[in-house]
Amino acid sequence: MHRDSAERRLAIFAFPGVTLLDVSGPAQVFAELGEIELPGPGYALSYVSREGGLVPTDVGLMIDTAPLSAMNPQDVDTLLIPGGPGIWKLRQDDAAMQWIGEVLPGARRIASVCLGAFALAWVGALEGKRAATHWRYCPRLQDSFPNVKVEPDAIFVQDGRVWSSAGVSAGIDLALAMIEEDFGHTIALDVARRLVVFLKRPGGQSQFSTVLAAQASDVEGRFSALHAWIIENIASDLRVETLAERAGMTPRTFARSYVNRTGMTPAQGVEALRVETARLLLESRQVDSVVEVAKRAGFGDDERMRRAFLRHLGVSPSEYRRRFSG
Repeated sequence: MHRDSAERRLAIFAFPGVTLLDVSGPAQVFAELGEIELPGPGYALSYVSREGGLVPTDVGLMIDTAPLSAMNPQDVDTLLIPGGPGIWKLRQDDAAMQWIGEVLPGARRIASVCLGAFALAWVGALEGKRAATHWRYCPRLQDSFPNVKVEPDAIFVQDGRVWSSAGVSAGIDLALAMIEEDFGHTIALDVARRLVVFLKRPGGQSQFSTVLAAQASDVEGRFSALHAWIIENIASDLRVETLAERAGMTPRTFARSYVNRTGMTPAQGVEALRVETARLLLESRQVDSVVEVAKRAGFGDDERMRRAFLRHLGVSPSEYRRRFSG
C-alpha cells in the first residue's frame, strides 16, 4: 500500500507489569491501517520502555521495546500510556516520568488506557481536564487529583488533545475513535470490520449498566432471583407490593432492605431493568417501533421510556438506537 513518507510517530509506552490487552488492543487497531489506502500520513507504531528490550506484561508474555534513549520526545505525534499493576512502580521511575513530561509539550495527542490515566495525572497532563479510567479506580483518581473531572461511567473521554479510556477493551474503542478523527468514518469502519468489532462505542456509553452496578452492591445476591423474575415479567405490574410478596417480605421491610443492598429504591430498580430490556431491543432491532419497545419493556408508553433513558443514559431511545444498533 502507498505510504506517505511523513508517517506520524505513535509511541506506546511499556513497563514491567503492563496489562497486555491495554497494549495489544490499541496496537492491533493501529496496525490494521497498514492494509488500507490512506488519504494522508499513516502511523509509525513504536513500543518504548526505559531500558528497551523485552518487557514482561501482567500475563507473562513479553513485549519487545526500544529504549527511551532511541526516541527523541519531540518526534512523538501520539503518546499512549497503557495501564496495569506495574503502573504504581512507574511513578518512582524518574527517568521514565521525565521522558513522558518531555513528550507532552510537542505531542499532537496524548492518551491513556485504564490505569495509565494516573501517569498522565502525575505529570500534570490531566490538570483541569475531563478523564476516564477503570471504574474501580475512579474514586482513587478523583481523590488524588481534585482538579481532574473524572467521568466514572465513560468508556473514553477526549478533552482537547488529551484522551483517556476505561479498562482493557475500552482501549480498542479509543483507538478506533482516534482513527476516525484522523482518517474519517469510512476508514474507521473498515478497520472495525476487519477486526470484527463495533465501529465504536461513543465515549458517552456507560462502562457497565446500572443493573450490574446494583448486582455488584448486592454482594450476597439476596435479590438476584428477584431480578431474574422481574426481567421475565418486565411488562407486568411491578409495584412494591408485588415485589415484596415475591421476596417474602412486608412492603416496608422489602423497600428498606432493597435500598440498603442495591443503593436504589424498588421503583428505581424496576426502571433500570426496563431500561436494560429496552436497550437490548433497540440494539438488536428485533422490534422496529420505539412505541412497541416501550410496551415490551413495561414502560407503557414511549414518553415514559424517553424520560427514563434521559435519566439513565443521557440520550433518547431514538438517539440510542441510532448510535448503537447493528
